[in-house]
Amino acid sequence: MSETEASGRPVKDSGQVTSPAGKGRSAMPTEQVLQVERRDYTELAPTDRPRMQSMDGFDDIYTDIVDYIVRCTHKIWDERDIGLIYSHYTHNCVLYGTTGTIYNREDVVRDTIQRLVSFPERRGMATQVIWNGNDVDGFYTSHLVTGSGRHTQNGHLGPATGRPFVSRTIADCMIVKNKIYREWVVADTMAIIKQLGLDPNLFAMRTAKAKFAAGLTSLDIGENRRFLGQTPPTDKPDTSIAHNDIEVYTLEWLHEVFTKRMFGKITEVYAPTVQYHGPLMKELYGVAAVVHQHLGLIGSLPDASYEPQYISSVPSEEGGVKVAVRWVMEGHHLGYGILNELGDPTGKRVQVMGMTHYHYKNGKIVDEWNVYDELSLLTQVKLAQLADGTAV
Repeated sequence: MSETEASGRPVKDSGQVTSPAGKGRSAMPTEQVLQVERRDYTELAPTDRPRMQSMDGFDDIYTDIVDYIVRCTHKIWDERDIGLIYSHYTHNCVLYGTTGTIYNREDVVRDTIQRLVSFPERRGMATQVIWNGNDVDGFYTSHLVTGSGRHTQNGHLGPATGRPFVSRTIADCMIVKNKIYREWVVADTMAIIKQLGLDPNLFAMRTAKAKFAAGLTSLDIGENRRFLGQTPPTDKPDTSIAHNDIEVYTLEWLHEVFTKRMFGKITEVYAPTVQYHGPLMKELYGVAAVVHQHLGLIGSLPDASYEPQYISSVPSEEGGVKVAVRWVMEGHHLGYGILNELGDPTGKRVQVMGMTHYHYKNGKIVDEWNVYDELSLLTQVKLAQLADGTAV
C-alpha cells in the first residue's frame, strides 16, 4: 500500500479514472465530482452548475455521477416522479433485494408505488455516495441513504400505525448512459418493523408463506466453502476486485476477521474512537463495540463464509478515504449471537446480503456504516421451516 493511501489522506487524481473492469480513460479530474457529506440538497442538485465530469449519454441536467444518483433518487422517491424509472432503468434491469429479486422495469415501478403508498411522508436523505468508473465502461455507485417518515397509510406492512421511523439503506447501482441496468438494495426493514411496533415473527411468516405458496423453498446445499473438509481457511484473500492499495488492504483485513476469525485484528484497523452505525439504527462507540457486533453476527451463523463481491473507494473532503464493500455471508443458524429474533438455533441455512461503508483517516477506520436486514434472515428461517414441515 502506498504511504498516502495507507494514511487515509485524500489522494490527488491525475485525471485517470479506473473503471469497474479495471480499464482507464482520460477524463475530468475526480476532485470536481461533488461529495454529499458537507452539502445541502440544493448544492447536490444544482440548477446552475456546469457539467464537471464526462457523462456521454446522460441527461443534460446531471453534472456528475453523484449528482445523477442523488438527484434522480430524490425526484423518484421524494417528488414522486415515479415515471422517471422508465428513462433511468433498462427494461430488463435486475434488482437484487434481501427478500427477493426483481427482473424487469415494470416491477420496479410497481414496487416503488406500493412503498410510497405506505409511507407518503418518507424522505430519503443521501448520507454519502462512493463511486467508481466512467461513461465508457460504466459507473458503479454505492449510495447510503438515511430514510425517515411515518406509517400513515394501510399498505404492504398492514394497517397504518401512525408511528415515525428512521432507517438506513444502501443501494449499489451499475449505470450506463443514464440507465441503471443492475442494482443491489439492502434496506434495514427490521428497524422499521420494530419502530412501528409490529411483530417481526408474524411479518416474517407472512412473507415466507407468500413465497412458499409461489413454490419457493430454502435449499441446504451443504458446506459453504469457507474451507474444504479438514483444511483451514485460505491464508490470503482474492484481491482481484480491488482497484487500488487501500481496497487491497481492506480486503486483506476483512479476510483476517471474517474468514480466519481473527477478531483481534479489529483493534489494529479501527481507531480507538471509532463510531459504528449499525443495523436497527445502532450508534455505538469504540473498538470493543465493533468487535462485539461482528462477533455477534458470526455467533448466530458460526460456520458462515464471508465473500466480498464489489469494492470501491473515493478520497473524502472530510479527510481520508471512504471505501464501500458489498458482501454476502452464507451459513447455518447454529448458534446464539446478536440476531435475537431468530431464537434458539434452528440449523437452517441463511444468506446475508450486506453493504458496508468505511471511513479511513490517518490509517485507521473512524466510522463504519454497516447495513444488513435481520428480517430477511428471520424470513429465510421461516421459509425453510415451512419447506420441511417444522414451522410453528
